Amino acid sequence: MTRVFLFCAALLGGLAVAAGAFGSHALRDQLSARSLEIFDTAVRYQMFHALALAVVALWVERTGGAPLLPTAGIAFLVGIALFSGSLYALSLSGIKWLGAITPVGGVAFMIGWACLALAALSLKSPM
Repeated sequence: MTRVFLFCAALLGGLAVAAGAFGSHALRDQLSARSLEIFDTAVRYQMFHALALAVVALWVERTGGAPLLPTAGIAFLVGIALFSGSLYALSLSGIKWLGAITPVGGVAFMIGWACLALAALSLKSPM
């Protein structure tokens, strides 16, 4: 699981950088200010949670992992796909109903953070 999470974290982090550059340069004159703001939110949340996924992977590797750590990692992956993915699609297509998917991704992010918090409480010794 560590290798998969680290790979996904690196890939998603790199894609967030690429998407940010694409939004700043290629989309600047193509999208409205509001659509660019939505796109930027997707990039920002993708990067934050790619980093969180890397933390999960390293925590699993270092400690052998609390049972909730894989759940946190999967929740972050689902959150990135649904939250950031729906915002990318909404900003690029203008299809408003895609915004209804975004909160589901937000809930996945919250589940991931809750799992990390509970895993921290279960630590028996410092990492």
